[in-house]
Amino acid sequence: MSDVSRPSPAPSLVAAVIPAAGRGVRLGPGAPKALRTLGGTPMLIHATRALAASRAVSLVVVVAPPEGAAEVKSLLDAHALPGGTAGGSWGSTDFLVVPGGESRRESVRLGLDALPPEYGIVLVHDAARPLVPVDTVDGVIEAVRDGAHAVVPALPLADTVKEVEPAARPGAPEPVVATPPRARLRAVQTPQGFDRQTLVRAHESVTDDVTDDAGMVERLGEQVVAVPGHEEAFKVTRPLDLVLAEAVLARRRLNDGF
Repeated sequence: MSDVSRPSPAPSLVAAVIPAAGRGVRLGPGAPKALRTLGGTPMLIHATRALAASRAVSLVVVVAPPEGAAEVKSLLDAHALPGGTAGGSWGSTDFLVVPGGESRRESVRLGLDALPPEYGIVLVHDAARPLVPVDTVDGVIEAVRDGAHAVVPALPLADTVKEVEPAARPGAPEPVVATPPRARLRAVQTPQGFDRQTLVRAHESVTDDVTDDAGMVERLGEQVVAVPGHEEAFKVTRPLDLVLAEAVLARRRLNDGF
């Protein structure tokens, strides 16, 4: 037996896809949700910087509204550091802007199609989660590198959850059907991490109505695992969420100079 050691294979490069083509109607009229400002800076910039803060992420693909791709590209260029190769960069992380589709699912698929072949790990992140900490991003990546096909950051629920029979009309009482055991429930966040081939297969094969990419992988029969999420990775959906996000950002700037 040869005692010559063989070098271990290089880990797959990591790319992130940020679907940012939605309108965000629950935040009211105006700019698309991803372009709403937080601390004077668009949420999309905060979200892109949050992923770029991970040393493992070397490319971020932003999927823009089809009619607004040029605007998003200019916005990213204005906040980028010099030296990028894919359109611009923050430090060692390049970014690329591609036009999105009519649905989130289609936008994620278009982002996947834009990835160069050397990227074997893919994160999918909501632009409306602008304050996700880098430790959460790194935890997801580490779990994929350890062999998981799909990984979600998740938090235990603080509230009791009831399953109900939906009301026939808005505002009507809803009969409670069951009370699931709270210890087995988690609130799922992003970025969600995937082995690229698994995520591509899910987008090619699954046609069911699912709410996230991990749900599509579940439909394939593949296991999805959860890692600890973070309370600051909440989704900015309603005006009150913006108030909370502003408070978190102000605290970070005061304490950390963020």
